[in-house]
Amino acid sequence: MERTLAIIKPDATARGIAGKILARIEEEGFTVRAMKMVRLTKKQAEGFYAVHRERPFFGSLTDFMSSGPVVVMCLEREGAIAKWREVMGATNPAEAAEGTIRKLYGVDVEKNSVHGSDAPETAATEIAFFFTGLELV
Repeated sequence: MERTLAIIKPDATARGIAGKILARIEEEGFTVRAMKMVRLTKKQAEGFYAVHRERPFFGSLTDFMSSGPVVVMCLEREGAIAKWREVMGATNPAEAAEGTIRKLYGVDVEKNSVHGSDAPETAATEIAFFFTGLELV
């Protein structure tokens, strides 16, 4: 079994579609091993997205991710990372495949409703950012 981090972003929580996204996660065969709603501070968002610090979108991204509550989850299933990325769709909703979460609910490249880890090492780091071992069931 593999684990990945998933985030329902502020645009999706603001529009009240977190439940639809959670239902989709379960429909796709994921087990939620941990979940909580948090509101990141700007500093916490900067820490989480530190890998993008030198990118031109870093300030806008961290402003957005600290603009409202997010739902963070540790998901588990066989091939969780690749499967979650498939279910999410392309970063740009305009380029995402039909039926993917970002195609259905994304507004633009930044407000694309969900985040997911891109590799096993990233997943481990991202999960540990939000959850202690005691919170993972």
